[in-house]
Amino acid sequence: MAKKLPSQSESLARRAAALASELKANDVVILDLRGVTDMADFFVIASGTSDTHVRSVAQHVMEEMKHEGMPVHQSEGLTQGRWALLDFVDCVVHVFHPALRQFYQLERLWNDAVPLKLEPVPQGAN
Repeated sequence: MAKKLPSQSESLARRAAALASELKANDVVILDLRGVTDMADFFVIASGTSDTHVRSVAQHVMEEMKHEGMPVHQSEGLTQGRWALLDFVDCVVHVFHPALRQFYQLERLWNDAVPLKLEPVPQGAN
């Protein structure tokens, strides 16, 4: 049986998750929202360790995705660094300060979504 190739939106979500992991984001999760909502196909959820780390992770994802031809459609929260949101239309990246992630509990809110297994980040990729 042939392995199913990921969709363009899944590839985008996986790349965003890998970029967040490169900057040591914590608890990186990809939720497959297809069939659950029309809002987006995927959420990537990650935590930073501080406001500065949240900003750095979000900016890294945004800059690298733009460099790779996938610019962000809209962004919110980069200045404050508590909850940065990067909207790539089919994929939305959320980078939280840990306290806000625990408060909003997006994984619980979207518990009908299927979490995707993440690819390990190769050693020395930083």
